Amino acid sequence: MEKHDVRFWLVAAAVLVLDRISKLLVVAYVPLGQPGFITHILNTGTAFGLFKSAHYIIMAISVLVIIFLALKHANYKTPFLLGLVMGGAAGNLVDRVWYGAVIDFIDVGVWPVFNIADSAITCAVVGLFVSDLLSKRRKI
Repeated sequence: MEKHDVRFWLVAAAVLVLDRISKLLVVAYVPLGQPGFITHILNTGTAFGLFKSAHYIIMAISVLVIIFLALKHANYKTPFLLGLVMGGAAGNLVDRVWYGAVIDFIDVGVWPVFNIADSAITCAVVGLFVSDLLSKRRKI
């Protein structure tokens, strides 16, 4: 296994494990709907609670993203960022399969409630965008 692959799989596994542990703790110790910095909610939609009635479509897209990343991650120069996406997608997919919704719990007030998997995916998307901008800038 190449160094690139090891980084991808380690990051994906770390995100998945941290996401699962945090959600299991929330389910065990925080009542559903309790307001505060830790607000336990179930989100049947995507980011910002959009597309609540598309549960199976969202699950199918998650599976396709996971399969694509597992097969193609070595073709890209961003194993860390792609590992974040893989781990986040896997963490939220586990929730959709087990609970029928994603467990969200981080409530910062000015933003919709989210979780570690959501954070990993968001950071990866921003990182990929910045990486793409910087690589285009170097070519000019």
